[in-house]
Amino acid sequence: MHANTTQIAPQEDVVADRSTRAVLDGIRHIVRTLREASRGAERTVGLSTAQLFVLQRLAGAQTLSVNEIAARTLTHQSSVSVVVAKLARRRLVKRTRAIDDARRVEVSLTDAGREVLERAPTATQDRLIAALAVVGRPVRVRLAHDLGLLVEAMGIEGRHPPMFFEPALVRKKGASRVHRRA
Repeated sequence: MHANTTQIAPQEDVVADRSTRAVLDGIRHIVRTLREASRGAERTVGLSTAQLFVLQRLAGAQTLSVNEIAARTLTHQSSVSVVVAKLARRRLVKRTRAIDDARRVEVSLTDAGREVLERAPTATQDRLIAALAVVGRPVRVRLAHDLGLLVEAMGIEGRHPPMFFEPALVRKKGASRVHRRA
């Protein structure tokens, strides 16, 4: 994300409203849990939670395309591509061209990737997805709408967000190279 130089002064009624604090506390709890899980995964298996999440989604399949992984991780394919590239560099996954469609890249776990999964903790994203299932569809629909409004009000919409705790890819104006944001 980029820094916004425009400061918005909170209105007193928003600051004094208990629901504002409850919203911030809820976001803080979720972010803290994801951050702690990310640090734990890095300590345990040397992977980010995003990398672990992708590996775990690959575990139940022979091969998946990047689009199929994106669907299984509920993430945009461009973000998944970045994570898959990192896993491939570490030889935890293998990328091959599909026999029936040379445009399609198939991703599969390597033996090293399976070994990592044997000692890896469960991805925290699964807890978040399970919790969303528990609250039910009407709450998810309302939450999606309300979070969309919040993102729009913050002026941060319009980009595909990266997977949790993965740097975003940014294409600078006039540049042909892709730069990573930390």
